[in-house]
Amino acid sequence: MSNLRTRIFQLLNLDTLFDLKADAQEPEAVVDEVSKNVVFRGTNLWILIFAIVICSVGLNVNSTAVIIGAMLISPLMGPIIGVGVGVGIFDTQLIRKSARNLLIAVVISVASSALYFLISPLSNAQSELLARTTPTLWDVLIAMFGGLAGIVAGTRKEKTNVIPGVAIATALMPPLCTTGYGLATGNAAFFFGALYLFFINAVFISVSAFLIVRLLRFPRHSFVDQQRERRVRLMIGAVVLFTILPSIWLAYTLVERTLFEQKATAFINDEFDLEQTKVLESRLNSKSEQRKIEVFLMGEPIADTEIRHIQERMAKAGLKDARLIVHQNAEGEDLDVNALRSGVLEDLYTKGQEAIRMKDQQIDSLERVLEKAQGVHLPVQQLVPELLALEPGLTGVTLNRNVLYRADQDKGDTALVAILDFKKRPAADRLDRLRSWLSKRCDQDSVVIVVR
Repeated sequence: MSNLRTRIFQLLNLDTLFDLKADAQEPEAVVDEVSKNVVFRGTNLWILIFAIVICSVGLNVNSTAVIIGAMLISPLMGPIIGVGVGVGIFDTQLIRKSARNLLIAVVISVASSALYFLISPLSNAQSELLARTTPTLWDVLIAMFGGLAGIVAGTRKEKTNVIPGVAIATALMPPLCTTGYGLATGNAAFFFGALYLFFINAVFISVSAFLIVRLLRFPRHSFVDQQRERRVRLMIGAVVLFTILPSIWLAYTLVERTLFEQKATAFINDEFDLEQTKVLESRLNSKSEQRKIEVFLMGEPIADTEIRHIQERMAKAGLKDARLIVHQNAEGEDLDVNALRSGVLEDLYTKGQEAIRMKDQQIDSLERVLEKAQGVHLPVQQLVPELLALEPGLTGVTLNRNVLYRADQDKGDTALVAILDFKKRPAADRLDRLRSWLSKRCDQDSVVIVVR
């Protein structure tokens, strides 16, 4: 069986097709390069501050292009990769240096962003900023696979454009800027939500670096003192467990929360799609022991019997462990103004984007109509002298483009119609020559000549 598997691998060339070691540079060179990129001092530090301010401006004015530009110049990936590589090769010095510089980078980034938002005249949370306040399962997947792509590219002899792409995909800077916004505005939900998202990205990128380093079998650090080596290995093992176990728990809880929120949102959209009653706000508590769906309605009140029927249908929607609470016309409840404003902003942004898309389509359509309209205009004053040179007996010319319909066709055909007056009707071959000349001169395949 093993021989058959070996022959299949050789036949399909699978042993070299997925080989990561083929174009990898020496482990020492990789570790040396990673070690250089973890330091935040001088140029790197100023670049980080500038990138943070640019990203904060992008979030403030809701400009995706500016945010992407800031992520491209950010050096934040260095210490995060450094932690994973250090753990993978049992290099305590690299781990300490990376962790210390990552902490410095986080503190300076949050402080710079908070300072910007304190002096910025624009204080409303835009949709780009709101998107960085609540981590989801997809953020975990992006961080994990983005980190894998980044460390694989970093171990190659020839560098590619993968690293900038990873910086954009994993989006390390926007969560830190949002954390600064939460600090500047005193919004704890924004502060902790965005910081949590950054922590998820950092952990899973480090885990990715650790996995690739071990897969490529980078040599581990050796120690002269066996007792010291044992202590270091125990410490590294503790760091690995501290890094990986929370990440597994985070992934599990995020999966549960994401699935619950998806089901709850779909349930709300289906059950409360009413003409006379609208959902003003919905709140979801995804904690497993106290899952709760709160819906705030505005408009014509729903009967209690109907609400009970809706509650009974929760089990079929996969929400049997959740409790549904319906508030009608916000009676006896204080609505979260910030959350409501955020929801309205998100809704307005989505509708605005759709309106812009439709406007762009209308502009394109009008431009095409304009091009056709411009094409209808014919330079008669230029054509008449040329026609007279070809046919001296010509006494009158009328040129126009028209749509001609035929009984055997569903669609009309655009044709150039030339009404020509002659002193004496020319021969058929001369009319054919005129037709051919007009076709090429006016760039029109179909030409109809009417002789008067």
